[in-house]
Amino acid sequence: MATRTGQERLGSELRTTAGWPLTTIVLIHLVISLVHGAAHTGARVSLTPAGAMFVYIVILAGPLAGLGLSRWRPQPGAWLVACSMAGALVFGLINHFIIAGADHVGHVAAAWRSLFGVTAALLIVAEAAGTVIGVRQATRRARRTS
Repeated sequence: MATRTGQERLGSELRTTAGWPLTTIVLIHLVISLVHGAAHTGARVSLTPAGAMFVYIVILAGPLAGLGLSRWRPQPGAWLVACSMAGALVFGLINHFIIAGADHVGHVAAAWRSLFGVTAALLIVAEAAGTVIGVRQATRRARRTS
């Protein structure tokens, strides 16, 4: 009978017990992002092509890809989640709260302003949490294997 190495046991442990915070925050972020996207559509707040690509690749696909990768490669997967969430956090802070453009929470059509503003704020919280959880997961794995 083959026995598992310590590293294999550790990887399994991280995927089952320590991986739930990462899974939870990525799924929460996805739900908030979808509702925020609906507010964007309803308020007719469009993004530039570059902005839209950033949203689809970094904000939506990045955390999901990191979560998927974390099942087989916990450390790189957690880093991918952390980096994509950090990028999303900066993007959201700048576009929703700093730059006075159509994407700013104060400039959105009144009928959609509440939903848009609440989901923008919730995204900031989820992305900050995702960044912290991703870094903690990645560095915990690095400390245990060194």
